[in-house]
Amino acid sequence: MARSRPATRYTKSGDLSIAYQVYGDGPIDLAYVPGWVSNIELMWEEPNYARFLERLGSFSRLITFDKRGTGLSDRLPNAAMPTLEERMDDLRAVLDAVGSERVVLFGHSEGGNMSALFSATYPERTAALVTFGVFAARVWSPEYPWAPRVEEREQEIAELERTWGDEMDLKALAPTAAGDPVFQRRLATYLRHGASPGGAIALLRMNTLIDIREVLPTIRVPTLVIHRTDDREAHVEEGRWIAERVPGAKFVELPGADHLPWVGDADAVVAEIEEFVTGRRPVPEPDRVLATILFTDVVGSTKRAAEEGDSRWTSRLSEHNRLVRREIERFEGREIDAAGDGFLAIFGGPIRAIRCAFAAMEAVRPLGLDLRAGVHTGEIELMNGGVGGLGVHLGARVAGAASAGEVLVSRTVTDLVAGSGLTFEDRGLHELKGVPGEWRLFAVVADDV
Repeated sequence: MARSRPATRYTKSGDLSIAYQVYGDGPIDLAYVPGWVSNIELMWEEPNYARFLERLGSFSRLITFDKRGTGLSDRLPNAAMPTLEERMDDLRAVLDAVGSERVVLFGHSEGGNMSALFSATYPERTAALVTFGVFAARVWSPEYPWAPRVEEREQEIAELERTWGDEMDLKALAPTAAGDPVFQRRLATYLRHGASPGGAIALLRMNTLIDIREVLPTIRVPTLVIHRTDDREAHVEEGRWIAERVPGAKFVELPGADHLPWVGDADAVVAEIEEFVTGRRPVPEPDRVLATILFTDVVGSTKRAAEEGDSRWTSRLSEHNRLVRREIERFEGREIDAAGDGFLAIFGGPIRAIRCAFAAMEAVRPLGLDLRAGVHTGEIELMNGGVGGLGVHLGARVAGAASAGEVLVSRTVTDLVAGSGLTFEDRGLHELKGVPGEWRLFAVVADDV
């Protein structure tokens, strides 16, 4: 069960107010320094980000803050973006405000640069340093060939200035979420609240000037460098190079391509951090929650694909996916998987799931497609962004028993929607493959939806 979200508080760093939060009450102080721009309140509005922070706070007292010029901290003129030294002042002010004498610093991307410099400058206040997806320089040189060239960086900045506030191209930043329009919209909202257009560009230009190569050999605190193998924003070779230059640093390479630590296999990232700072590797336990599971699929899809050919069928299926995703979002569902011609989504209640199923059927009917759907409410396991457990298997089997244009539900669903005005036709007892016992299924009467 997630704890209540932390309150935002302020402390002074010079003349500026710096926003910070404290979450958890573990024996270790862990300060998370995000990259580029941030908003400590909207972090909790993104489910993946919130889970990531909750996991960090499960073994530590987690300290987060918005650096000056970003989020809820005081904004700055675009021509006066902060130096790393000023950002270190902000971190020290926050640590003083929360009474933290020694802290584990966890810095992501550009936040890792500042964390590395802080560790070298204030080793008496740094218990350990952890970086993720970090770079040492942001301009190409023969000695550091992984950074973009000046003209490439200027093109990137110009493109960002032109499109700031729109849904970003996530192919480099978070490729595993690039096909999720709901996530794209949430991330765009988060970034808009992290900085103004001019501020975001000014910060990006400032980050381009960062070069901590000479700092690395002076770091004398225990250091963990984490990098994903196929990170396109900061190449894994950069992570290896950095770890080699920090005395005694441990380098951990994780599979994946997402530059954001809270996208993709975030649990693996947190597990490495927890083991490094506590000496214990967590045993992953799935979160069990009650949810309504909706499965949909296209009736007769194999035959249609053979009749139409790959090109036409792929185009038709792509439009089907867009329309079904639209309805899942409209009815406040969460898409879990879209494999082949089917969708798996979860909802907070069965009524929304049922209405979503019928809305999706209507939406794709002009494409000449018929859907069938199954809805079940039961306990599921949430783990690594996916779902599992008997409830999910049961939902899939209910959908498999449905006919074209039909929404079948379990007895649990009919009991939960009593008084809603929905009516059902009894479809009798069924043996569902892989699910013990017999299950009575019901068809939703479409006229009542």
